[in-house]
Amino acid sequence: MILMFFFGVQLGVLLGAMLCIRYLRREIAADIGPRLKQMQVQLDNLESALNLAVVSHFAELSERLPHPPVTPPRSPSP
Repeated sequence: MILMFFFGVQLGVLLGAMLCIRYLRREIAADIGPRLKQMQVQLDNLESALNLAVVSHFAELSERLPHPPVTPPRSPSP
């Protein structure tokens, strides 16, 4: 009689824990989804700003560097 009581208690605790974990996983996933999307948008904006800064920096550097003189093509020798 006591063994059946303990078996029932263990089974009830196990099923309750499974339902609780399932509910918590669903709620955590639902809560994180919008935050992840917002963070992805912020990261995309940051990446775009960094790309713009790098491109403009390289454009300024290329304007400052002296360009090598252009040599005319050689004429074929007779």
